[in-house]
Amino acid sequence: MIGIYGVISYSVAQRTQEMGIRMALGAPQVSVLRLILRQGVVLRTGWAVCGLIGSFLLMRLLASQLYEIKPSDPLTLAGAALLMVIVALADRIFPRGER
Repeated sequence: MIGIYGVISYSVAQRTQEMGIRMALGAPQVSVLRLILRQGVVLRTGWAVCGLIGSFLLMRLLASQLYEIKPSDPLTLAGAALLMVIVALADRIFPRGER
């Protein structure tokens, strides 16, 4: 999660000038935030789906690594995917160096 946060917040920090130009040209702050969040959600949701597909493909390996949790447990898989999306949204809203 820390690695994902770092990469995404770096990409947002790279776009700081773009956001400033958009706002200087009259774009409302809400629309700029919506643009950043939309792009973040689409990418992170795609990553989460890829992770879920990968976990289903690697269930036998996962079964030997998990204790008292089935690798096909939908609540566990959905919780992990949701946590990754939440972290991705957090670094879109609070990028490094902007706090």
